[in-house]
Amino acid sequence: MSETPLRYDTISFLSDYGRADEFVGVVHSVIRTLAPAVRVIDVTHDVPAHDVRAGAQVLAACYAYFPPGTVFLAVVDPGVGSARRGLAADVGDYRLVGP
Repeated sequence: MSETPLRYDTISFLSDYGRADEFVGVVHSVIRTLAPAVRVIDVTHDVPAHDVRAGAQVLAACYAYFPPGTVFLAVVDPGVGSARRGLAADVGDYRLVGP
Protein backbone atom coordinates (compact mmCIF):
# COMPACT_ATOMS: atom_id res chain seq x y z
CA MET A 1 0.00 0.00 0.00
CA SER A 2 1.12 3.53 -0.77
CA GLU A 3 2.68 5.65 1.99
CA THR A 4 1.62 8.96 0.47
CA PRO A 5 -2.05 9.95 0.38
CA LEU A 6 -3.84 8.74 -2.73
CA ARG A 7 -5.19 11.44 -5.03
CA TYR A 8 -8.05 9.65 -6.80
CA ASP A 9 -7.67 11.95 -9.81
CA THR A 10 -8.02 9.23 -12.48
CA ILE A 11 -11.17 7.28 -13.32
CA SER A 12 -10.90 4.11 -15.40
CA PHE A 13 -14.25 3.52 -17.10
CA LEU A 14 -15.39 0.21 -18.56
CA SER A 15 -18.90 -0.84 -19.45
CA ASP A 16 -21.18 -2.93 -21.60
CA TYR A 17 -22.77 0.22 -23.07
CA GLY A 18 -21.24 0.00 -26.54
CA ARG A 19 -20.75 3.20 -28.55
CA ALA A 20 -23.95 3.31 -30.62
CA ASP A 21 -25.77 5.70 -28.29
CA GLU A 22 -25.15 8.57 -25.90
CA PHE A 23 -24.54 6.66 -22.63
CA VAL A 24 -20.72 6.81 -22.57
CA GLY A 25 -20.77 10.51 -23.42
CA VAL A 26 -23.36 11.22 -20.73
CA VAL A 27 -21.23 9.48 -18.08
CA HIS A 28 -18.20 11.53 -19.18
CA SER A 29 -20.27 14.72 -18.99
CA VAL A 30 -21.59 13.96 -15.50
CA ILE A 31 -18.08 13.20 -14.24
CA ARG A 32 -16.77 16.42 -15.84
CA THR A 33 -19.55 18.42 -14.14
CA LEU A 34 -18.92 16.87 -10.70
CA ALA A 35 -15.11 16.68 -10.86
CA PRO A 36 -13.67 18.80 -13.69
CA ALA A 37 -10.03 18.06 -12.79
CA VAL A 38 -10.44 14.29 -12.96
CA ARG A 39 -9.08 12.40 -15.97
CA VAL A 40 -11.30 9.65 -17.39
CA ILE A 41 -9.62 6.80 -19.26
CA ASP A 42 -11.91 4.52 -21.27
CA VAL A 43 -10.80 0.90 -21.05
CA THR A 44 -13.61 -0.55 -23.17
CA HIS A 45 -17.34 -0.24 -23.64
CA ASP A 46 -17.61 -3.46 -25.61
CA VAL A 47 -17.96 -5.96 -22.76
CA PRO A 48 -20.75 -8.35 -23.84
CA ALA A 49 -24.08 -7.11 -22.49
CA HIS A 50 -24.67 -8.08 -18.85
CA ASP A 51 -21.58 -10.37 -18.80
CA VAL A 52 -20.22 -9.57 -15.35
CA ARG A 53 -17.54 -12.27 -15.60
CA ALA A 54 -16.18 -10.83 -18.86
CA GLY A 55 -16.11 -7.36 -17.29
CA ALA A 56 -14.22 -8.73 -14.28
CA GLN A 57 -11.70 -10.39 -16.61
CA VAL A 58 -11.06 -7.11 -18.42
CA LEU A 59 -10.60 -5.33 -15.10
CA ALA A 60 -8.24 -8.04 -13.81
CA ALA A 61 -6.16 -7.80 -17.00
CA CYS A 62 -5.69 -4.03 -16.89
CA TYR A 63 -5.84 -2.65 -13.34
CA ALA A 64 -2.13 -3.05 -12.57
CA TYR A 65 -1.24 -0.65 -15.41
CA PHE A 66 -3.07 2.24 -13.75
CA PRO A 67 -1.50 4.56 -11.18
CA PRO A 68 -2.23 4.15 -7.48
CA GLY A 69 -5.32 6.11 -6.53
CA THR A 70 -7.27 5.22 -9.67
CA VAL A 71 -11.02 4.82 -9.30
CA PHE A 72 -12.32 1.97 -11.46
CA LEU A 73 -15.88 2.62 -12.62
CA ALA A 74 -17.12 -0.70 -13.99
CA VAL A 75 -20.70 -0.73 -15.25
CA VAL A 76 -21.72 -4.18 -16.49
CA ASP A 77 -25.13 -4.67 -15.00
CA PRO A 78 -27.58 -7.50 -15.59
CA GLY A 79 -30.01 -5.79 -13.19
CA VAL A 80 -30.30 -2.40 -14.93
CA GLY A 81 -33.18 -0.40 -13.55
CA SER A 82 -33.50 -2.43 -10.36
CA ALA A 83 -33.60 -0.90 -6.89
CA ARG A 84 -30.18 -2.39 -6.07
CA ARG A 85 -27.68 0.18 -4.81
CA GLY A 86 -24.15 0.73 -6.10
CA LEU A 87 -21.06 -0.61 -4.39
CA ALA A 88 -17.65 0.96 -3.71
CA ALA A 89 -14.66 -0.91 -2.31
CA ASP A 90 -11.10 0.08 -1.49
CA VAL A 91 -8.72 -2.59 -2.75
CA GLY A 92 -5.11 -1.78 -1.96
CA ASP A 93 -4.26 1.49 -3.70
CA TYR A 94 -7.41 1.43 -5.83
CA ARG A 95 -11.12 2.10 -5.44
CA LEU A 96 -13.67 -0.01 -7.32
CA VAL A 97 -17.16 1.35 -8.05
CA GLY A 98 -20.00 -0.46 -9.76
CA PRO A 99 -23.63 -1.50 -9.68
